[in-house]
Amino acid sequence: MLAALGFATIAVILLATMTKRASVLVALILIPVLAALIGGFAGDLGELILGGLSKVAPTGIMIAFAVLYFSLMVDAGLFDPLIRSLLRVARGDPLRITVATAVLTLCVALDGDGASTFLITVSALLPVYKRLGMNPLVLSGVVCLGAGVMNMVPWGGPTVRAMAALKLDSSEVFNPVLPAMGFGIAWVLVASYLLGRRERNRLGALSPRGPATDVRKDEGEWDDREPAASTTAMTTTTAAAAESSGRPTTTTADGHERQPLRSPGDGPGTVRIPPLPRTWLNIFNLLLTVALVVCLIQEVLPLPALFVLGFAIAVLVNHPTWEQQQALLDKHAKSVVLVTTMIFAAGVLTGVLSGTKMLDEMAEALVSVVPDSFGSHLPVAVAVTSMPLSLLFTPDAYYFGVLPVLAETANGFGTDPAEVARAAVLGQMTTGFPLSPLTASTFILVGMSGVSLGEHQRFIFRWAFATTLVMTAGALVTGAFSL
Repeated sequence: MLAALGFATIAVILLATMTKRASVLVALILIPVLAALIGGFAGDLGELILGGLSKVAPTGIMIAFAVLYFSLMVDAGLFDPLIRSLLRVARGDPLRITVATAVLTLCVALDGDGASTFLITVSALLPVYKRLGMNPLVLSGVVCLGAGVMNMVPWGGPTVRAMAALKLDSSEVFNPVLPAMGFGIAWVLVASYLLGRRERNRLGALSPRGPATDVRKDEGEWDDREPAASTTAMTTTTAAAAESSGRPTTTTADGHERQPLRSPGDGPGTVRIPPLPRTWLNIFNLLLTVALVVCLIQEVLPLPALFVLGFAIAVLVNHPTWEQQQALLDKHAKSVVLVTTMIFAAGVLTGVLSGTKMLDEMAEALVSVVPDSFGSHLPVAVAVTSMPLSLLFTPDAYYFGVLPVLAETANGFGTDPAEVARAAVLGQMTTGFPLSPLTASTFILVGMSGVSLGEHQRFIFRWAFATTLVMTAGALVTGAFSL
């Protein structure tokens, strides 16, 4: 009864969100509540919801201040050199941008923390995607693929749980699947190339040179491309004139120098664009961010505490007056609210499923349907199903509830339990976690990218599932587990 109710709850949520019959926020709150009422838990409803909210509260706090921190850094121009470098290398080519997104994600995700990976990569790259007119689903999708593979690292959540649940060490779980992980990384790069080529075909390859008036409207900056000469009244100035003025200038046909071309907001009667931060402030922001990332990796303090302190220091230095701080909060309040509300809504779902023991019953039901004759092939079956099951089980429910039973079943057929653990980390909350409504970091990714969960899942699911299949094939070839 409870298992069926749990599976039905997840199915209805996925159906409602993917078909846009209900918003993710409403579905994550009301559908689990309805399931609890149907299951006869009306008297415990308040305690169930509060328990779920309490578990995600630290994550919600961390995300609120993390979004504020990285929004402040984007406003301060911290990522502008990276953006300019990517644009210079990509030369307006969506394919190159997409591959660069994959490479950056694979590097940043080495810390094994999905939340920080999404915060850093999306904050840095979303302005580039907006500027080129690229589909934000490509950004969220490629970041999803890269972060999913890298979440297999031995200090990442899924591998740590697998080792703890079966009392194994990294040499038994992670080392044998390291070659398969290499297959997965190669596939992510191939997939990013294919997605980028498709996006290039949609937009058309952008020329590295364009008209003089092609300015960066969002940031008020000049494009790196050279101005084109007018066929009527204007010709381009000499390099010496451009250097002396510091801005692009033009001359008329009669030789008189025109006023320098102005960026948006630079003319009379318009709102002035704030000047760029001084060099020392840029250096301070870079050092502060590097120190914060190092502290995150080293776990010097809990993540919420680090982001609270980091934002407080950053806002004090960059916006010392209360008026400036208030303006910053007003500007980014919408982003904070959108992301944090999703996280707390997910807390309602996990609180109801865990507190009512639906997850436990779902785990037992799943194991019970495995036929005895299939026992010797259990590692392959676990690997193939691990990614889709990320949409049904939280990492704790799967690794501490389902995995031990599967491992014991495999052991009864003479299969090493470690092989089942290796199979599980090829997809369960690794390649699958950036699509699952059961993990708070998923809502960071979709919220900051500006896409809906249903669109994100429809767009990237088959690519993420293919990542697991590629790594499964790699694991079979390299002997991480047998067929």
